[in-house]
Amino acid sequence: MQPAEKPAASIWETTSPARTSTPALTEPSKCEIVVIGGGLTGLSAALHLARKGHQVTLLESHTIGFGGSGRNNGQVIPILSAAEPDRIEREYGEVGSRFVDLLQNSATTLFDLIRIEKIDCEANQTGWFQPAHSAAHMHLSESRVKAWQKRGAPARLLDQNESRDLIGSDQWHGGMFNPTGGHINPLMFTRGLAEACTNAGVTIHENTPVIKVSRACQNWLIKTPDATIIAGAVLLATNAYTGGIAPQIKRSFVPITSWQMATEPLTTEQNASILPSNPAISDTRGDLQFFRKDAQNHLITGSALMFKTNAHARLQKYIAKRLTKTFPQLPNPQFSHIWCGYVGITTDFFPRFHHLGPNYLGFTGYNGRGLALTIPLGIQLADALLGAKQSDLAIPLTTPNPIPFHTIAKHAAPAALAQYRYRDKRPPRL
Repeated sequence: MQPAEKPAASIWETTSPARTSTPALTEPSKCEIVVIGGGLTGLSAALHLARKGHQVTLLESHTIGFGGSGRNNGQVIPILSAAEPDRIEREYGEVGSRFVDLLQNSATTLFDLIRIEKIDCEANQTGWFQPAHSAAHMHLSESRVKAWQKRGAPARLLDQNESRDLIGSDQWHGGMFNPTGGHINPLMFTRGLAEACTNAGVTIHENTPVIKVSRACQNWLIKTPDATIIAGAVLLATNAYTGGIAPQIKRSFVPITSWQMATEPLTTEQNASILPSNPAISDTRGDLQFFRKDAQNHLITGSALMFKTNAHARLQKYIAKRLTKTFPQLPNPQFSHIWCGYVGITTDFFPRFHHLGPNYLGFTGYNGRGLALTIPLGIQLADALLGAKQSDLAIPLTTPNPIPFHTIAKHAAPAALAQYRYRDKRPPRL
């Protein structure tokens, strides 16, 4: 896992308190369990393992929260993007039912951890709303509400008037509201979770890329530029930033660039009328429209692009026009930050959990809905490393299945945005 080139600073880097990185690994060592990757899933697993009395070392190629965990929009969403609970249970059986239960409780699990660990991360459990962008898509919202209510989730259907009051815009037709969701400063949360790990006894080495993981007798050798660690078990927690150390995982998903943006702070009047109760919003489009506010009243939004050429200028023009249409009270919006990161997309929009060898696990493919999932899935992966049986887990463990013609799929994937936009104009399949 080679260190990535440092991208443009996110608003979270600008507004989060400064932090000193931990020292890189420079001396050979031995450890019970090594976690590779300093994102939220790896940190959740490390904390869970350490609290159970295990010796854990975590290696991060850059700094804590450098990847998707610290660069995402910060929306805490307790459902997957395109995998309905009925389909999950149909395809995965009993483990699918346990995963659905984990999923519906995922946002609460994350916010409960924030409260228990007293992590300062601008947390707001003010609900998540998925408004229907067309009258036809209200049928999809109704179906989703029924499916989640059937499983005990507190989801409810809002009508068009309630949608307008919640968002401060009349561009949607109603939709599904889940009060367990919300939003956070994801970089502050990731750093705070790393501090909790350190306090629990986890050894963290930043700026320590892993070059190779190999088997030696009954142990694993984790090679870095300056040293090698001998470990009994390994969790590869690099998700969409997985590189050459696990080519079988790298070829099992498509990395998509996700663009995020922050406006200049809203005025007092704009803040009172735009998302007045401060929820998180992401609608039913494939070409998603999403919004939330941060602690300084910047409106955080973003988009996908088919091509990266001149991205910043194109995004500013495109999103400014979208925002003004959505919120007439926000004419000529200006942007203080534009940044991007990778999202791991799988062929069926379901995450993957993999056996990579004896006591060696990995995962990928959160499909843009990973934030809420990171904490409970980190716990599941930790338990799997400790020998939990599949019948006791809420995740289906499989061997990696590379996407056919992966290189072609990776280059063609951004063009799928045109197909999403076409589908957004048509009634959904129920």
